[in-house]
Amino acid sequence: MKIITITFLFSFFAFLSSSFPQSVEDLIKQGDEFNKEFKHQESLDSYLKADELSPANWEILWRISRAYVDIGNKMPEATDEENDAKVEIYEKAFLYADSAVVLAEDQSIVYLRRAIVNGRIALFEGVFSAIGTVDDVKEDTERAIELNNGSNYVQALAHYVLGRAHAKVCEKPYLLRLPLGLGWGDMEVAMRELQTAIKLKPNYRMFYLELAKAYIEEGEYELAKENLLLVEKAPFVLEDDDLYLQESNELIKEVNEELE
Repeated sequence: MKIITITFLFSFFAFLSSSFPQSVEDLIKQGDEFNKEFKHQESLDSYLKADELSPANWEILWRISRAYVDIGNKMPEATDEENDAKVEIYEKAFLYADSAVVLAEDQSIVYLRRAIVNGRIALFEGVFSAIGTVDDVKEDTERAIELNNGSNYVQALAHYVLGRAHAKVCEKPYLLRLPLGLGWGDMEVAMRELQTAIKLKPNYRMFYLELAKAYIEEGEYELAKENLLLVEKAPFVLEDDDLYLQESNELIKEVNEELE
């Protein structure tokens, strides 16, 4: 009898808690937890519910943008239809990030999220086919760094994205990109920004990997190897960390050949 009563009470209280609408704060927290577990669609669903309860809330809008980017990153791109669907998701991500910037012009995170969306679009379309978008990435990350009011990870990520933008632009020789308005690309700046990202937030595989690539580009193979070995030692934190490790293992073979 006692067991039946206790079971009934648990079921009753579970029913009551599910009957009450979730608050905006609860939905944001729920979305954040899903994000940590890499459950991007569930994360997006939570944020969209929060957006319905609290429209024009920049804290929600940048999170929705992040969720759309995470979903877009995992979408296939083997056909024109799949490519169009991916671009559509990135465009949604941009709209939400852009709205967040309008509402919170004094917050680093909103500029960073818009820069990340534009960076994804530029990489997808081709850096030298999306020149204006690449310029926007540079401007937004510089603004995020200037404001300097995000978490350590936010600020580190802003330096990382800026450093990567410089490195990607430098893939084309200076005299060829200069007429395109991309003369600002500088490998020294790229390495400095990536080094700053690591100082602010060590033990992120993608930071070490990107810095190693920059060193390889400059022929600094010993420094490249040091950073590639750090990729291996860094813990699994981000969803794509296994991919970063795989790429690092492939690069270290090339670097070892150069050092022989």
